[in-house]
Amino acid sequence: MTALLPAELAWYVTGRFYQAGKDGPVADYGYFLHLPFPDLPLFDGKRGETTAHFTFAARPFQAQGVTNGGLSLGVDPVGEFSLYLQRRPAGTFDDPASFAQGECIATFRRTSLVVGTTVDATIGAKTEALVGTNVFSARLVASTPFEFGGGRHDLADQIGRGVTQFGTATGAPILPPPKGYTLVLPFTGSAIALGR
Repeated sequence: MTALLPAELAWYVTGRFYQAGKDGPVADYGYFLHLPFPDLPLFDGKRGETTAHFTFAARPFQAQGVTNGGLSLGVDPVGEFSLYLQRRPAGTFDDPASFAQGECIATFRRTSLVVGTTVDATIGAKTEALVGTNVFSARLVASTPFEFGGGRHDLADQIGRGVTQFGTATGAPILPPPKGYTLVLPFTGSAIALGR
């Protein structure tokens, strides 16, 4: 299998941001729609969170906020997230910790602060968040080879030193949020390889 070139597409993800409490920690969880392993089955059946073999989970972090007119900026500290192989898929957005099950196959550390931008709009007398974006780079700090789908694979061989990911989130929260969380926002992300 050929390693990705720098800036070549590495993955697509979809997931949700979860906030615990009004000003509590935030973490994101979800699953992969694409990985640089063309022959691997990513799902056990129809594409969705409950059938995904490859999931991710972030370590919770404390976000800070800045406002600039109709823009709300979330400033997230440097942190880590891990990728998991679930041979028997068990992920569900009703239980975000379920995405951190299975075999940890890689861990990434964001290289700097992440600034996420949410566009707000005033509709009548109410201000609502419409859409949010972010971009970050993350270095691969650990990778474990794994056997799956009839072959041996290692994410480090494919993407090199890490990724830069571009994300888009909706401003419309999931209601009601799961127990223990006050805000849940769905997002999607696409990442390019940093290369060697």
